Amino acid sequence: MATLTTLSAPSRAPAARLLNTWQRDFPLVSRPFDVLGQAADMDGAQVREALRQALARGEVSRVGAVFGIGAGGSGMLCAMQVPEGQLGAVAARVSDEPGVNHNYTREHRLNLWFVATAPDAAALRAIIERIELATALPVLRLPMRRAYRIDLGFDLYGARQARAAAANDAPSVPPHLRALAAQLEQGLQLVEHPYAALGQPLGLDEDEVITVLRQWCAQGTLRRLGVVLRHHEFGISANAMVVFALPAHEVDAAGARLAEQAGVNLCYQRATAQDWPYSLYCMVHGRERTAVHALIDAAVRGAGLSDARRAVLFSTQRHKQTGGRYFAPAAVHQ
Repeated sequence: MATLTTLSAPSRAPAARLLNTWQRDFPLVSRPFDVLGQAADMDGAQVREALRQALARGEVSRVGAVFGIGAGGSGMLCAMQVPEGQLGAVAARVSDEPGVNHNYTREHRLNLWFVATAPDAAALRAIIERIELATALPVLRLPMRRAYRIDLGFDLYGARQARAAAANDAPSVPPHLRALAAQLEQGLQLVEHPYAALGQPLGLDEDEVITVLRQWCAQGTLRRLGVVLRHHEFGISANAMVVFALPAHEVDAAGARLAEQAGVNLCYQRATAQDWPYSLYCMVHGRERTAVHALIDAAVRGAGLSDARRAVLFSTQRHKQTGGRYFAPAAVHQ
């Protein structure tokens, strides 16, 4: 279990520049690690070793893919109201589910928030039902309705990154390529020819794999291909989810405005529920809580949402942070 910590900003060493630069647009060539090293004055072997060390330290979760919404599988944001004395045990049980990829304690009556992913809706439903059965607590289900911005690349040096378009209704992975997608979501091997290694167990040669990945990137099936950071390890540990209660006819316009505000990494619409009227969400990350509050205040004003009912839910503990499993079936918790 990892608690939130404040770490010093990474140095501007070549390896840190490597992590900062290659969070997206990973080279789709036979020897991509050689390309990564060119800007950092490193050869391919040095790049692979730097990434191995970053993985071992927990700074990087994988070198691989973030799939677009609708590319495959099912996902759900969920929340629970857990009695304080049970929070540790319940959080551990939730994290034990292989299909749960993010699990945080947040400052709210609904104090445990997690994301579950699965290859299909039935498998996703089974994950949530197992958690309810094991904990004897209800799970609030909050499916996504529309994304306005999804971009969890982080600039480690504080400059504002170029914005990525929201990825709604990405073309789905065809059935005959789902095995390739399942391999890719687990991450590329840190070898000289990673795309050849990716395709080899599936009977695909290197050129075939690269051609498929280029197509997926171009059409939005892949939202991002590159180094996936674990932001807490770089001191980006002030994590706030801001939720707004708005009339249904106002959500889309407000979401489009909010997605354009500086500091907003994620912005999306979700279903409401009984006693949970909030339909518009955004995520803001930073190194210090006061700085995140300032970003939130500016974003609210800039989006014209100063009069909207809202709540700010800061995370206080990270229990789990891994990649989603949209294509590979997760083992059932015993």
